[in-house]
Amino acid sequence: MSGDTCLTTICRSSGAKPKTCSFREGSLGNKYVRLNVGGSLYYTTVQVLTRHDTMLKAMFSGRMEVLTDKEGWILIDRCGKHFGVILNYLRDDTIALPKNRQEIKELMAEAKYYLIQGLVDMCQAALQDKKDSYEPVCNIPIITSPKEEERLIESSMKPVVKLLYNRSNNKYSYTSNSDDNLLKNIELFDKLSLRFNGRVLFIKDVIGDEICCWSFYGQGRKLAEVCCTSIVYATEKKQTKVEFPEARIYEETLNVLLYETPRVPDNSLLEATSRSRSQASHSEDDEGFELRDRVRRIHVKRYSTYDDRQLGH
Repeated sequence: MSGDTCLTTICRSSGAKPKTCSFREGSLGNKYVRLNVGGSLYYTTVQVLTRHDTMLKAMFSGRMEVLTDKEGWILIDRCGKHFGVILNYLRDDTIALPKNRQEIKELMAEAKYYLIQGLVDMCQAALQDKKDSYEPVCNIPIITSPKEEERLIESSMKPVVKLLYNRSNNKYSYTSNSDDNLLKNIELFDKLSLRFNGRVLFIKDVIGDEICCWSFYGQGRKLAEVCCTSIVYATEKKQTKVEFPEARIYEETLNVLLYETPRVPDNSLLEATSRSRSQASHSEDDEGFELRDRVRRIHVKRYSTYDDRQLGH
């Protein structure tokens, strides 16, 4: 038999009282001893238990008395969940720690009880590493090419909010408040991404032609754009001004939430916002036509400032 064997049940005679005994150092050598740790049964050798200067060495070298039951199982009044890991550390001087932070804490508590300082140090180092490492609350893609932007927007099942900021894309000097407003735009983007992370895809663009511009997409189409820069004329020179239209940005972000449903119009939502109760008697065909017309007019209105037709048409 090799390694430790853990049994799930205790086969102890009812009414049997535990008795005390002591081990003389070297009396058992490599012979197996039987341990009952909180109801979990283990087999190991005295040589393993006495390899390190721990409480287990004191127990099995004659310095401490140990309790045994009628069948000869040595009783240790501790939880046996992690005792197999402790035995492996005593054998090999190293172990693979649990991945779960709570289990590492439990193992460290047992190592402290048995005075196994090396294992305590391992657990403390692992807990510190897990404390330093963290899981991101949300992931923000950064655009590196127009094709990547197009792919992200078309493949997303969520509405998309994009912030383009590129401070170096400017041939004039900035006004006094421009830097502060640029930072405010970035901070607002971070706040919105944390608040609506599960419902909206937020992306950053640092290679575009604008200095600071918000774009809003729904169902793969551009719905609105908020440009935060303008050119102002000083006494002798032009300057670039960056603004922070916070209310408008909030409004457009809430608007794109209407597009987080599957790529079909939400008739119930559109009917609730566009029809009064007095029109409820219209036929279903008329209702369907009016709802489709409502969707069309929303999009026409949203795109009205982005008419790319040439003049004269």
